[in-house]
Amino acid sequence: MSGNRLKLNTDKTELTWVGPRHSLYHHDFCLPELHLSHDSVVARDHVRLLGATISSDLSLDRHVSVVSASGFYWLRQLRRFRRSLDTQSAATLVHSFVSSRVDYCNALLAGAPKVTTDKLQRVMNAVARVITGTHKIGRGVSRILHTELHWLNVPERVTYKLCIMVHSCLKSQAPQYLVDLCLPVSDVASRQHLRSASRRLLVLPRHRLQTYG
Repeated sequence: MSGNRLKLNTDKTELTWVGPRHSLYHHDFCLPELHLSHDSVVARDHVRLLGATISSDLSLDRHVSVVSASGFYWLRQLRRFRRSLDTQSAATLVHSFVSSRVDYCNALLAGAPKVTTDKLQRVMNAVARVITGTHKIGRGVSRILHTELHWLNVPERVTYKLCIMVHSCLKSQAPQYLVDLCLPVSDVASRQHLRSASRRLLVLPRHRLQTYG
């Protein structure tokens, strides 16, 4: 790095070791550090990568907790002057500070358990109440979300994001490394005779485990 006139910023450099939870538990106190020249980076149990919090066991529980805490914080601030805003202005502020944060990198939540997505769903329920000015014991939040605001629940928002990404890949409108991952079965010569080829399905990569670890 010194040859390229670069210097490591230890305050913004994070290190984590990824592996199964039971394996990391046994090595919790002896995870090696990263040494670069005269600088050392201590391993942590989670790191922040492009705005998403990634834990060492690749779970997203901490990421969801961080997003939920941030969302409720901004909602508490917005409630203080909600009466001074019209509905459109309130929706704009809520989208800028809360719902856009919930949707950011939400494709990582594909296949996440309901207990994880329910934390973000509670944030979106509170968002709907702030926009419409209703209380927790007022009108049904499902009716507000679906009928008045025309919003999807968090699991459906994740599915919608994945559908957009796959559509962009099939239309070659996405980065090449993503396009290469979306291969139709009909494009594989050895599988063109399968029924999945006529159903316009994609090739699924083979794996041995249903869950990580």
